[in-house]
Amino acid sequence: AARSKSGMPLLTAEPENVMDMTQRIVRDPWPHARAFSPAVITSGPTRTIYLAGHYGHKADDGASLAGNFDEQCKQAFRAIERTLAEAGAKLSDLVTMTVFLVDPRLTTRMTEIRTEIFKGDFPASAAITVTGFSDPAILLEIQGIAVVPA
Repeated sequence: AARSKSGMPLLTAEPENVMDMTQRIVRDPWPHARAFSPAVITSGPTRTIYLAGHYGHKADDGASLAGNFDEQCKQAFRAIERTLAEAGAKLSDLVTMTVFLVDPRLTTRMTEIRTEIFKGDFPASAAITVTGFSDPAILLEIQGIAVVPA
C-alpha cells in the first residue's frame, strides 16, 4: 500500500478508465475581488483529500502568535501546505475551503492574505464567524478539500 512521508498508509483507488484530470474555475468579478471562486469543477480520475481544520496560533518553533491575525493566517496556510504535501498535493489543488473567524472584521484582511497566497486561481470558499475556539488564542481555523489526479 502507498504510504505518506510520515509512514501513514494512503487509501487510494485505481480508476477504471485512465484519462487526464481537468480542473475548471468558474470566474466572476465580485468573488474574484474577494479571493474566491464561485465554483471549481474537476473531472477525470481523481483523488480527493479532505482537510481537517488547521489553525496557526503557534509558530513552527512553538512561540505563541496570540493576537497576531496576519501571522496566524499565514501559519494556518503553511500548516495546510505541509498536510497537503504529505498527501501528495499542493495549495493550488484546493477546490474549496471554509474559514472560521472569531471576528467578522478580519474577513477583509484574510481575503488580502489569501490573495497573496493564491495569486488569482482561487478555491471556492466560505467565511463563517464563530464565537470562539477550544483555545482562546486561536483567531481563525481553515478546513478544505483538495482534488488531485488519481
